[in-house]
Amino acid sequence: MGLLHLGLLVASILGVGIVDARWRLFLWAAPKRAVLVLLTGAGFLLLWDIVGIAAGIFTREPNPISTGILLAPHLPIEEPVFLLFLVQVTMVLYTGARRILRAGAERHP
Repeated sequence: MGLLHLGLLVASILGVGIVDARWRLFLWAAPKRAVLVLLTGAGFLLLWDIVGIAAGIFTREPNPISTGILLAPHLPIEEPVFLLFLVQVTMVLYTGARRILRAGAERHP
């Protein structure tokens, strides 16, 4: 059961990646720029987490669905994977919404 959280995160990343590949929204539209956005966004959020952990705002309690592997005190291995997913899904939703809105504007000038 300890890999459930990490496994679901990886499955979610793959699922959003399939949507992205099908409609070439983010990573498949501009790979170099997308990787830069993914790394910058996840890096910023990870730094935010580290500051929150240092300030005592964020803590981690052991649970049965996580691996228990910590990259630092109160920073489970699942956190950077989640942050990558968060940036990925945000950018796919943003680029998809832009495309839909642009197509609607072109149909109804």
